[in-house]
Amino acid sequence: MATDYGGAHGSRPGHGAQPPYAGRQYPGQPPHGPPPYGQPPPYGQQPPIGQPPPSGQPRHPGHPPQSGLPPGLPPGQPPYGQPRYGPPQYGPPQYGQPRYGPPNGQPWNDGSVFPDPPRREPTPHSGPRARRRRSAAWTLLAVGGVALALSAFGAADQGGPRKFTAKQAQQITDWEYAKRWRTLPAGSIFPASVSYSPPEALDDDPSLSLAAHRVGIAEQASCASAADPNAVAVLNRAGCSAMLRATYVDETDSFVVTVGAAVLPTSAEAQTAFRAIQQAGTSGGLGLHAVKFTGTPAGQFSDKQRQLSGVTARGTYVVLYTVGYADSRQHQQVSQDHYTDQEMTSVGKGVADDVLSTLAAPVPPPHCPSAETPGC
Repeated sequence: MATDYGGAHGSRPGHGAQPPYAGRQYPGQPPHGPPPYGQPPPYGQQPPIGQPPPSGQPRHPGHPPQSGLPPGLPPGQPPYGQPRYGPPQYGPPQYGQPRYGPPNGQPWNDGSVFPDPPRREPTPHSGPRARRRRSAAWTLLAVGGVALALSAFGAADQGGPRKFTAKQAQQITDWEYAKRWRTLPAGSIFPASVSYSPPEALDDDPSLSLAAHRVGIAEQASCASAADPNAVAVLNRAGCSAMLRATYVDETDSFVVTVGAAVLPTSAEAQTAFRAIQQAGTSGGLGLHAVKFTGTPAGQFSDKQRQLSGVTARGTYVVLYTVGYADSRQHQQVSQDHYTDQEMTSVGKGVADDVLSTLAAPVPPPHCPSAETPGC
């Protein structure tokens, strides 16, 4: 059955008819494809791409004819939406949304290309005040650390053995001196035999050593009853509390020596009393009373037989001595006999020094063995 593609239906194909093949057109329709170059397209159609509309022909029906360019388009620019020929142009497009910057219709900030970053309001942790607070906090922390270190050092120092000042150490030393006359036996303070150096007239032999023997120890007495008045006055001002005495004779039983140790409270007061007696001399009633022991070579020794007296001191003790003959010889001016004077002085000072070597023996520097020791 043949199909009529036009026939009696006029210009439209009948029902079920096939559309014309490519390149064929219906009767009464304009031919397909663009018009020849330079000829105007049918009315109401756009010219082909790249071909401007004919001069004087309106772009759209009902609009007045234009010059062929959109309003405001510079000469030589293609219509909007059509490709551009020639070398590429750089920069933002002339129309439409720009490729950078603010959206259409919005101004630039301060005329610059990029807007300024948003300003942040200062927070409590920033700004000069916050920096000052942080600086003050670090300062307080440093001061606190130093105080803590010092406290720890002080606690460690307090936890250790006690340390004494010079005044405290001297006071403790004097206590040690002063208690010896109470704790030591009388036989230790006054030994049975005492060695002493010979007088200068006999010192040509270095191996020579002389000795004195004890004949008796007297009972404890007060300073007022054991010495002459002038000596008592000096000793009492210094705080004398007791007088310890004993009597010795030399190896030949020729010389008798009574030695007495005056007990004073401190080393300083002992030195004061010693200097006062030494400067005044022992001839003006500043000597020690003689102590005799019946049945011994010193049985006749009394104050009338005293030939010379002397004094020495160490620690808290002032030791006085007096020397005389063992026979009943009265007082003589022994200073006129140089040899006799040296012998009596040598034996008297030798016995006194030996007594001090026990009572005023050096005291170790006071210290606390540990924090648990009483008084430490």
